[in-house]
Order: sequence, then C-alpha cells, then structure tokens
Amino acid sequence: MAKDYYKTLGVAKDASDKDIKKAFRKLAKQYHPDANPNNPSAEAKFKEINEAYEVLGDTEKRAAYDRFGSDFAAYQRMQQQPNGAPGANPGGYRVDYDYGSDGAENPFADIFDSIFGGFGRGGGNTARTTMRTDGNDIEQEVVISLREAYEGASRYVTKGERRIKVNIPAGAKDGTKVRLAGEGEAGVGGKPGDLYLVVKVEPDKEFTRDGDDLTTEVKVDMFTAMLGGEITVPTLARPVKLKIPAGTQSGMKFRISGRGMPLLRAKDQYGDLYARMMVTVPDRLTPQQRELVENLRQQLG
Repeated sequence: MAKDYYKTLGVAKDASDKDIKKAFRKLAKQYHPDANPNNPSAEAKFKEINEAYEVLGDTEKRAAYDRFGSDFAAYQRMQQQPNGAPGANPGGYRVDYDYGSDGAENPFADIFDSIFGGFGRGGGNTARTTMRTDGNDIEQEVVISLREAYEGASRYVTKGERRIKVNIPAGAKDGTKVRLAGEGEAGVGGKPGDLYLVVKVEPDKEFTRDGDDLTTEVKVDMFTAMLGGEITVPTLARPVKLKIPAGTQSGMKFRISGRGMPLLRAKDQYGDLYARMMVTVPDRLTPQQRELVENLRQQLG
C-alpha cells in the first residue's frame, strides 16, 4: 500500500471501530496545531492522522482500502469523479471539518466535541480553530508513619510559588487517596485536572497492621506466665493493663477491643489490638537459683 493508515493510527488491521476511534482521539489531541504552535511537523502529523481516520473511520472506505491496497488512491479518484464530473462525491468527508451553509452535521463532530470540548460552529464553511481540553489527573505518593496514620497528618505540596497544606485523615492506609481538586495538569481551554496524593504507610517497629487491626508483641516473665497476673500493653495512644491467666504460653494472643487503628472517615470507631505473649526466662542463674529451679522442675515433672 502507498500509505499504511493502520500504522499511522497505531492499530492492528483487525482493530475494531471503537479501537480505531479511540486511537484517532488520542493522536488528534496530541498533534492538534493549537496544542503545538509553530511546529510544522506536528501539523503535518495531524494531517496524516486525519487522512487515515477519514478512510478507516468509514466502514465502506475501510473495506475498499483493505480490498484495493496500493490501488486505493486510484479508486478514490474514480469515486470522486463519476461520469467525468470532478469533485462530485456526495458522501465524501472534509478534512478541514468545515460546516456547510445548509447546517449538515460534520461526520467528525462527535469526535472533536468530546476531545476539544466543542468548537464554534459558524455558517458557511467556518472552520473550527479553538481547542478545548481538560487537564489530566496527577497522582503523587506521600509517605507517612503508622502513628501519623493513627492520629492524622499534614503535608505541604509546592506548586509554582504556592504551598498547599494537605490534611491526611486518621485511619489512612496504603493506597488511600487524598484529592486536591483543580491542582492537577492544566487544561487547554478546559478545566484543570485533580491532584491525588496516594498514601504509603511505613512499617512500624512495634506494631504490625492488618486492615484496621494491630498486633504487638509483649514480653512476659515466666513467673507471671505460670501464675497469671497483670501486664502492661503498649498502644498507639496510651498503655493499657491486661490480665492474663495462669499457664499463659508464649505465642498466645489476647484481643483488646477498640485499641487498633481508627476507621477511615468513621468517627469514634476503631479496630482491635492483639497482644502476642513472648514468655521470657532468665539468661543467667546463680548456683542457688539453679538449684531452686531444678527442684521446681522435679516437682512439676
């Protein structure tokens, strides 16, 4: 083929009409002259894209293009001059997207309306020349500690000469998004996009998080574990007291209700805290202590 229109639009030969239209929208937005002032190469590319879509965007023309291949240009000329009348092509597209004085709808109108937000439609071959498109949304990662996730945090975003304070809500977790309306990519004649801060919570040395629940390890001496008693359990707020039964084994977990993470955007609601017991034993014994422990083992054994 003299021109590979599929290659121009970056689609496969078996691409659906929807995929072709989507590819055209994207490229037309990228290479439109209004978005690339004083760039002849972009203007030339824009014309190539239009030419390709003029053919592939029409079912009959696409079928003829697939059928005639390199002879398609000659086929077009023949179609445009029936009975020797040059330019007589009642079903042809206008590449400049003008509107005729009779108000007939331009076949590209729906595409350019959605891409550029609509152009002025004048009478008598008035071309659309003003591009309007909304800006894209932007995502930016923000890292906070687990304690900041528990209490809520603030960060500042610098945009140009402005510093914008952003409040990260209590209960935020990995993937939580905080939206700053209108602070994304600038639009071209349209509204700007939004900026989304995507939260990442750093691992904590003392607490492990699972959703809204927390787990922490608590050291318990062997005598309290054997006899039972009261121990102190740390939380992200203030320590709490917990009674454990006699015979508590290392690795056992006890649930403390409502001492976990605050539920995101849910007032006064919290997950749970699980305290995992880590029974400790003395690492050094005097001869007298060792004798006592040996006697105890014999009695218990």
